[in-house]
Amino acid sequence: MRGKATILVDVSMIILLMLLMAFERIGRTAHEWLGMGMLVLFVCHHGLNRRWYKQLLRGKYPPLRILQTVLAALVFLTMLGTFVSAVLISRRVFAFLPIRSGRALGRTLHMLCTDWGFVVLSLHLGFHWKAMLGRGKRSRRPGLPVLGACIALYGLYGLFHRGMPGYLFLRTPFVFFDFNEPLIFFFLDYLAIMGLFVWIGHYLAKGVGKLGKRCNSRRGVEG
Repeated sequence: MRGKATILVDVSMIILLMLLMAFERIGRTAHEWLGMGMLVLFVCHHGLNRRWYKQLLRGKYPPLRILQTVLAALVFLTMLGTFVSAVLISRRVFAFLPIRSGRALGRTLHMLCTDWGFVVLSLHLGFHWKAMLGRGKRSRRPGLPVLGACIALYGLYGLFHRGMPGYLFLRTPFVFFDFNEPLIFFFLDYLAIMGLFVWIGHYLAKGVGKLGKRCNSRRGVEG
């Protein structure tokens, strides 16, 4: 039951994330309320994975676990920054709050945390991709690596086509949208960009995992 609830929450977060990235295309009011929905799902996600927190101070920390923990911390920090900055720049949901300053800083922080959050969340998803697909024969489908590589390649194109490096490193102060473009193309590009970082995270996890096993085997031989 918990596994199904976790999948439902995670899939819902991905859908909301896609909608939130289309900020101007869906409207400010919808964006802010969807952001509140994302906050609720984020809290639910951590509640469903509370066992992970209980294990933080237990056991050894091989390279893969260290990287997973750092990545999870970055996801938490970017999401926290996103929600805090959202309150600062809100014109609908939190308009009742007596906040009269900090909007410029809030916009910069929101843009930075949103885009980096998109990247680290995708990497985080990639680190757990094998578990999501399932182990054993079900995950050994010969077409999946080729499909994943194709999506990653298109995602690399989408990354630069959408100007995301400029947003990530604040070289571009505002996000630009083409209002004449069919919205489906926007979502396809951002799904492919997410696929790129999921692909990177998946193979990075595999590489670091193998490295950790080799180090352990060498220590065993030397011992």
